[in-house]
Amino acid sequence: MNRFFLTVFILALLLAISGCQNATEQDMLLLSSPQKTHGVAVYLDDSGRPGYRVLRDGKPVIDSSALGFEFKDQPALMDGMQWVESSLTSEDETWEMPWGEQREVRNNYNGARIVLKEEASPGRQLILHFRAYEDGIAFRYEFPRQEGRDSLRITEEKSEFNLTGDHMTWWIPGDWDIYEHLYNTSRVSEINALTKQDHPNLASTYIPENAVNTPVTMRSEEGLHLSFHEADLTDYAGMTLKVDPKDLKLTSALVGSDRLGYKVRGALPLKTPWRTIQIAERAGDLIESRLIENLNEPNKLGDVSWFTPMKYIGIWWEMHLAIATWDYGMTLDEKDQWVDTGKAHGKHGATTENTMRYIDFAAENNIKGVLVEGWNTGWERWIGFEDREGVFDFVTPYPDYDIEALASYGREKGVEIIMHHETSAAPRTYEKQLDTAFALMNKLGMHSVKTGYVGKLIPKGEYHHGQWMVNHYRKVLETAAKYQVAINAHEPIKATGLRRTYPNAISREGLRGQEFNAWSVEGGNPPEHLPIVAFTRMLAGPIDFTPGVFDIGLTQKPESQVNTTLAQQLALYVVIYSPIQMACDLPENYEGQAAFQFIRDVGVDWEQSKVLSGEVGDFVSIAREERDTGNWFVGAITDENPRDLEIDFSFLPDGISFQATYYKDHPEAHFRENPTALEIEKQTVNNSSQQTFHLAPGGGLAISLIRE
Repeated sequence: MNRFFLTVFILALLLAISGCQNATEQDMLLLSSPQKTHGVAVYLDDSGRPGYRVLRDGKPVIDSSALGFEFKDQPALMDGMQWVESSLTSEDETWEMPWGEQREVRNNYNGARIVLKEEASPGRQLILHFRAYEDGIAFRYEFPRQEGRDSLRITEEKSEFNLTGDHMTWWIPGDWDIYEHLYNTSRVSEINALTKQDHPNLASTYIPENAVNTPVTMRSEEGLHLSFHEADLTDYAGMTLKVDPKDLKLTSALVGSDRLGYKVRGALPLKTPWRTIQIAERAGDLIESRLIENLNEPNKLGDVSWFTPMKYIGIWWEMHLAIATWDYGMTLDEKDQWVDTGKAHGKHGATTENTMRYIDFAAENNIKGVLVEGWNTGWERWIGFEDREGVFDFVTPYPDYDIEALASYGREKGVEIIMHHETSAAPRTYEKQLDTAFALMNKLGMHSVKTGYVGKLIPKGEYHHGQWMVNHYRKVLETAAKYQVAINAHEPIKATGLRRTYPNAISREGLRGQEFNAWSVEGGNPPEHLPIVAFTRMLAGPIDFTPGVFDIGLTQKPESQVNTTLAQQLALYVVIYSPIQMACDLPENYEGQAAFQFIRDVGVDWEQSKVLSGEVGDFVSIAREERDTGNWFVGAITDENPRDLEIDFSFLPDGISFQATYYKDHPEAHFRENPTALEIEKQTVNNSSQQTFHLAPGGGLAISLIRE
């Protein structure tokens, strides 16, 4: 940045302070990102309450916003503070992802540490940490050790985000239990999270106030994109954002505990998660941002090469299509033990024979994993029962499932069994069996598990996203690491970048997934769903969305519908990132299908990723280079609107030609009327090539680019 623009930037920051409640030079700090894109003014107002303001290129992005806390057993800590000291720091490092959207990540920021002290007795201290990056800003609180007190019980955090306009917003309600809502598109002033959620599979929701879950993404009238989230959620409650539609203000609202009467309890010293604002002119830059991961601690596990990114199939979709069941047909005896009645209903999916069929299919098609749900006892009472403690046994298979023989058969075929642990939202039962269950997996050579937490939590009064469950999810992750097991969590706590610290946190659900398409009599997830998800939920981390439906019309459930074309189902392998990607349909629906070649070929672990184009809720196109091979793959998806999309192949390396295979919508394709109409073409391309493609309503485009 030249001297003229640097001067303008400093003047803009100084002007920003004029809006900071009469702050003086003695009680304020100016912080800028390394390239001066973002500026943060941190201050005390004339009441002694801390606050901050954010600018981008000298223009306000977040107006003057206050900070503070309320506690259970002591006065609030908001105003009456004095400025003790402040210091500046900077960091510029590059670290390597063991798996991910890219191999190398640059972590470059300027930081500030501000120590505040309460003027009145007992003189409590509060430390503010701010960081300014080129792709956004972040802040967190620290409560140091205090004389006469060793812990805090927080009833609410009062972090404000005062917006500078009535931005267009893509949001889901601030539900304390699930993230499986459809996204709404509205102005901030129109947000009403308390409207009725009427899908039958949303029975476990709890939405106590007009708040939204994070990540929540916005676009200003000037085209600036903002996404609010948190990073390093450790021993703390998940944060929702309470909406003031009149004043266009968001305020942190923590998920609570009815059982305990407070939201967070922590020993001193205590650090909160980072509160994050990703900021970008171009929507695609939000996806390319690694701000969330950068705010987490480095890898604590070391070498995790025992986990290999993979594609997988599984005994799962057939249950959602009502072809098979999770349960075997056992019953409880007078000692409350599961026994085989000899009268099994015959629809059990997780049989030895059926699993071998899936293993054989995987081995023949470059698929390295097979997920098996319903293998273990307890499914007869897993849902619909108030007392689910002790229902599931995570080491005992049903009589028709030979777990050791299948693990051995899979090894012979080069296919790994992916374990499944459904807890039925009874985490205390699960915790009692963690070591035994993971030891069994380690013995059998199984290195990844899909965990589930369907239903209202036991104990009553706790919620999926409260501090008690945040700590449970972490305990599972840390225990699994001891046995070289990776976790793909469903009904999870949100992703907050902890995959950097614990790279065995490989993926998670945390959104309305593919299964809703099989459940809904209203036609499934709308076409705009995934073009929104790419710019909202995906900013938090990898998604186990389970793409790959080829029988779009769902022959077994004609009242339901997948609202995409076949080309979009292929494109999702590139667009929706996860180091494990499921080919979710039945093996027989892939047989003889030329389009299945893309699933055989597509990578799951990437050297680099580039968002080529996109707008939130409308469309997105992404190119990713596969690690070690140098092959590239492109995916593009659109909402219900057809569009022509130009792909500029300039991202390819110089001097190398690629065999391109285009899997594209037929001119007459339509997500509802003609969803499987697909064309496949081949062409040689290089980095000077350009091509325009037509995306059908609800359509997509998948391209494999193999080095010649």
